[in-house]
Amino acid sequence: MTQSAVGETVDSRFAPAAAPLAESVASGEMRAASLWVRQGDQEYAWFGGAASSQDAAFLIASITKPMAITAALMLVDSGDLDVERPVVHYLPEFTGEGREAVLVWHLLTHVSGLPDQVATNAELRSSHAPLSAFVAAALQAPLAFPPGRAYSYSSMGILLATEIAERISGRPLRELLAQRLFEPLGMTTASLGLGGRDVSELVACQVEYAAPEAGAGAENTRGWDWNSRYWRDFGAPWGGAHASARDVGTFFWEAMHPTDRVMKPATWRLMTTNRNPPGITPRGFGLGVGKASSHLRGSAEAFGHTGATGTLAWADPATDTVCVVLTTLPGTAKKPHPRQRCSDLVGKIAAT
Repeated sequence: MTQSAVGETVDSRFAPAAAPLAESVASGEMRAASLWVRQGDQEYAWFGGAASSQDAAFLIASITKPMAITAALMLVDSGDLDVERPVVHYLPEFTGEGREAVLVWHLLTHVSGLPDQVATNAELRSSHAPLSAFVAAALQAPLAFPPGRAYSYSSMGILLATEIAERISGRPLRELLAQRLFEPLGMTTASLGLGGRDVSELVACQVEYAAPEAGAGAENTRGWDWNSRYWRDFGAPWGGAHASARDVGTFFWEAMHPTDRVMKPATWRLMTTNRNPPGITPRGFGLGVGKASSHLRGSAEAFGHTGATGTLAWADPATDTVCVVLTTLPGTAKKPHPRQRCSDLVGKIAAT
């Protein structure tokens, strides 16, 4: 059940949910969008604007995080990584100023006290620094609070978690994900970094509305903004993956209906259920959980993630539904964002 960019009509109960995206694309507000929904054995897809097919690959931004985290959790499966151990056990440089108290699971649920971005973020990106330079900076970043005491969204926590995975496995993260996640699940458009493609083969972001850490649309950031070749192939574990809406949906469907193709079902549940203490923002390992992480009518069992480039994905076991909305309009550019309006419509339809 697919609708094309030229407006072909299809018989699907989810078709009305694409209206906010279609309107935004038609007005020129949004340059491209792609929607993929699965409920049970029924699928629906819509794409428009610069997204010329349902296989169009977008920069999915922070939806990268749960995918990257699977590299660490695979090592939990094999017994090579213990999330209850201090980070310093795996990263000996991570010491001093209270860092010894940070446990691996603190990195995975954003309660480590580490910042979202390092203080030298813009300097590093503008100089086209390698990922190792960001790791070195994150290892020395000061903690904002004692670990486990509060919630503060931290891309650098995810970075250090994947650094642990690389050191234990001895393999680059993009290789681990390609061979042990994307290939087994048939995610043919997914890659961390360019995946051998040219930048021109990917859907461009509307960088004039970019997040501050990505240059905020300033002209002098063109060499390192979301559309630059540097950033597209950088492979940031916190936001550098590309994928189609369908492939993102495949990942979330696997998380909701886990098999042993990637990880044990019990390990997937570490991602999709709350691991934080009472009174702290609920998070699974790499995923938000509950209604706030899904849609207006989301259940307590729902889980999901958004991305600053204008992306959104969730799964809700209560209705056996996965929804993925990929757009080129950054998340802070408009409120309510068309992605959320579309998502809420999907949730409403799925519940009826």
